[in-house]
Amino acid sequence: GYRVSLQGNFFGHNDTYMIFPEYNPRKHIKLDPPMNIQSNATASKCQIWWSVWNMPWYLAEILQYELQYKEYSMSWEVALNKTLPSSLPQVEIEATELRSGIAYAARVRCKVSENENSYHSQWSEWSQTTVFERADVPKVSEKILNTKTMQYIFIPLSFGTLLYLFWSCKLSSRGQKALPTLTFPRQLLSFSHSIVCTMGILR
Repeated sequence: GYRVSLQGNFFGHNDTYMIFPEYNPRKHIKLDPPMNIQSNATASKCQIWWSVWNMPWYLAEILQYELQYKEYSMSWEVALNKTLPSSLPQVEIEATELRSGIAYAARVRCKVSENENSYHSQWSEWSQTTVFERADVPKVSEKILNTKTMQYIFIPLSFGTLLYLFWSCKLSSRGQKALPTLTFPRQLLSFSHSIVCTMGILR
């Protein structure tokens, strides 16, 4: 440890004041704030990550982080705070915690974990902010939905109509044998053409 004292001339007298009789620098650390904070928001979650520079590896492994985020238009005084359980420089926010269509701002700070006995530090300053917005859940287009619905209805109806024409012509052929041979192919050809044209429009 170290001994820290203050010496000076006070009211014409040289005096020495003992400030810290036993000063251990490892117990009085203030880290630089995290850098390069970035985010990526989807419809299900928002990922935020950052980096810490100019820090010994043995300190980087025992850090704890605090995340603070808020709606972009609100004050930091009403922001939500989360102390992260891991020393990894990243965090995920579930989409259920975010409002759709609203921009958010987030920042993070760090210090040595309170579970560490060899070192002690106070919170660093807050990092720069990152801005993100939750992506909307993709919606099925009404046009696509209507097209598929029409296809599901039209195809069974088409086969049903073909069967009806076939049996109608077969029954009528008992009384008029020559007429169905001409009428049914024409009806079938005309109806098939209608099916092809309709399916082309639906696509």
